[in-house]
Amino acid sequence: MTTTTHSRIALLMRAAVPLTIAFAAAAILLRFPPALYGFYPHCPIHQYLHILCPGCGATRALAALLHGNLAEALHLNALTTLLTPVALLYAAACYQSLLSRRPLHLPHPPRAAIYATLAVAAAFTVARNL
Repeated sequence: MTTTTHSRIALLMRAAVPLTIAFAAAAILLRFPPALYGFYPHCPIHQYLHILCPGCGATRALAALLHGNLAEALHLNALTTLLTPVALLYAAACYQSLLSRRPLHLPHPPRAAIYATLAVAAAFTVARNL
């Protein structure tokens, strides 16, 4: 094997592994809905404090989105449902960086954006527990 073959195999692996993981996760959510199977992790905040955290219902909301049920996904966790397109765009940008062999840099948002995100999550938590 030549180095060209090795680099081609490495590039194919680099492209295939993230997509395989994403499709496997989606297949598990489609095949084993969280509402019917108990092997998904339970929220310790809900379990011990009996309040819904910002992430409660996120797995069920993603499963509902994969089944094409937007209304149910919004009901289960509106924050996750509304942020899913943003997460997908960010994942696509990271994937493009990976394929082009550019170093992946974590975003450094301004301090105000971090505080705003925390405020939105806190407000969402309070609103869904009223």
